[in-house]
Amino acid sequence: MKKWVEKLIEQFDFDLGSGKPEGAAGALSEEHATLLFIIDIMNKHLIEFDNHPVRKTRDILDEFAKELIAPPGEGGRERILFKLRHFISNYRIDECAYFQRTFEDFRAIIWDFVDQLAEDMGQEEKEDFEIRTNLDNLKEAVESNSINALKDQSRKFIDCYMEKQFKRDSRRNSRMKSIRKNLNVVKKQLVKANDSLRVDHLTQALNRKSFDESCEQHRKLFNVSHQPISLMLLDIDYFKRINDTYGHPVGDFVLKELVQSLKAVFTRESEEVARIGGEEFAIILPDFKMEHALVKAEELLMRIRGEAYVHEGREIRFTVSIGIAELCVGEPAESWVKRADLALYNSKNTGRNRVTKAPPALLKVA
Repeated sequence: MKKWVEKLIEQFDFDLGSGKPEGAAGALSEEHATLLFIIDIMNKHLIEFDNHPVRKTRDILDEFAKELIAPPGEGGRERILFKLRHFISNYRIDECAYFQRTFEDFRAIIWDFVDQLAEDMGQEEKEDFEIRTNLDNLKEAVESNSINALKDQSRKFIDCYMEKQFKRDSRRNSRMKSIRKNLNVVKKQLVKANDSLRVDHLTQALNRKSFDESCEQHRKLFNVSHQPISLMLLDIDYFKRINDTYGHPVGDFVLKELVQSLKAVFTRESEEVARIGGEEFAIILPDFKMEHALVKAEELLMRIRGEAYVHEGREIRFTVSIGIAELCVGEPAESWVKRADLALYNSKNTGRNRVTKAPPALLKVA
């Protein structure tokens, strides 16, 4: 079996007895391993929407992953594949419907805004026509050499002009209040939508999308400033066992408490904490050389080792494994993240509850 398949199965950390990895992995085809990879990626990028809470969806996907890894029973894996296809199909339909509803709500707000502006502009065009008509009549009165016609048309024009200007000013003030109100509504909707896209709903850490964008931005800045920057990846040790032993509500509690611990250690505004997977987190550390990042990592390890997280009278203790990589000149963001991930993988394979630093990137010299 290929190494990437072995690594993929190991990261699920399922307790399958003799089925892992010799029984399950040995019988797992590369095609089915690819499906397992897709499930893993989907699990890491779930969003909360109607009928599909993230925790429930994650449980379902975990069950599919277990069935794919476990030795095939009666009916084989074809039955599993049928169920998986049916679930993903329904999920995608509901997901598309959710985004469509969100888009429709936003479009309705913009349409009301545009409709109001169009109505006001139409009213102003009508008033401009009336003013022009009275102005034309006034011109005719001037040319007629009739003092009575001139006085009459002058009065009509002035009355019309003052009336329209007063209405226009009143309407403009009312319109500006309405526009500000609508713009505030739109702004709140955009901020809410942007936050939902950038922040992990459960832990309130940044999500994977924000992390990827931030890595690329920091890489570009580093190429200009050459100020050191390090990346820390960490993973909760035996997190699946926490879920299996105490249940997913406790697992969610652990994730949220870990983020609070991370934010207590990494307090600078520039130190970004992100959740990039189920129980995997990342911290971007601007202005940190490797040796400084290692000091912070040891501080974090000590804090978590000594912490007892209390949930409904029950003490929960856990540890984390950490990998750190300092960005190198000319290194792509993907390489930077991969080196930190390999260092994390090394920490988990050498006993967990420790930190490993990644070696410098091996870059080709142009």
